[in-house]
Amino acid sequence: MADTLKVLAQINPVAATLTDAYTVPAATSAIVDVLVCNRSAVATSFRVSVAVAGVADDNTQYQAYDEVIAGNARARIAGLTLAATDVVRGYATLATLTFTVVGIEVT
Repeated sequence: MADTLKVLAQINPVAATLTDAYTVPAATSAIVDVLVCNRSAVATSFRVSVAVAGVADDNTQYQAYDEVIAGNARARIAGLTLAATDVVRGYATLATLTFTVVGIEVT
């Protein structure tokens, strides 16, 4: 079976709350991009982290930290390579951001 690019997860986190967006299934690896969309005209900031094996939050996990995103704009964190049980998390300073994880899962 061919690997298929697809939407793996979507979240709209509560403001100022680190939120799990996607957990790689057991016996699977994944290559993903995280797309961030600001649905407001007001600029804000976001964070994206990857927790290896779902461990607790730690400063070493961040792929983007307090990255500014303009109003009505989008951003992309590309090419994250993940192993089984790794967790992608998103954080929005304001509750106006949508995080979409797209990628390919390989079993």
